Amino acid sequence: MATATYPPPPPYYRLYKDYLQDPKSVPEPPPPIEGTYVCFGGNYTTSNVLPSLEEQGVRQLYSKGPNVDFKKVLRSLNGELQLHVLELADILIERPSQYARRVEEISTVLKNLHHLLNSLRPHQARATLIHILELQIQRRKQAVEDIKRRRDEARRLLNESLATLDGH
Repeated sequence: MATATYPPPPPYYRLYKDYLQDPKSVPEPPPPIEGTYVCFGGNYTTSNVLPSLEEQGVRQLYSKGPNVDFKKVLRSLNGELQLHVLELADILIERPSQYARRVEEISTVLKNLHHLLNSLRPHQARATLIHILELQIQRRKQAVEDIKRRRDEARRLLNESLATLDGH
């Protein structure tokens, strides 16, 4: 069986053959996917809802509610993680067969940290967008100022040229 270096185009390219003559002859794009879908064997959803730790089967180590002090909770979980890692090192030295419980505790702390950080992602995205927009505004203001400066310079040069021509 022979293989081509460049395979032929997909058959749906024929749908666009009259595009240059009549741009409205092409088919409409498919509607956006809503709900769940399968991609590469994994089930995904189009909703942007962060599942709770309970839904994931993980014990939540910090208080529930809308008024969570993220900085305080992240610091305490980080300290707890360090403590569990040190305890794991001690257990591995003294009783190597009993390490599984400590590994599970470390896993729970890490999942809680990860969940807290993921819950901050929308705030991070919003702050990043605000920063980008502020930079764009600043650049545009600088561009306007540069255009005004060049306009004034051009007017000055024109006035000097006119004065020179009037002087002769």
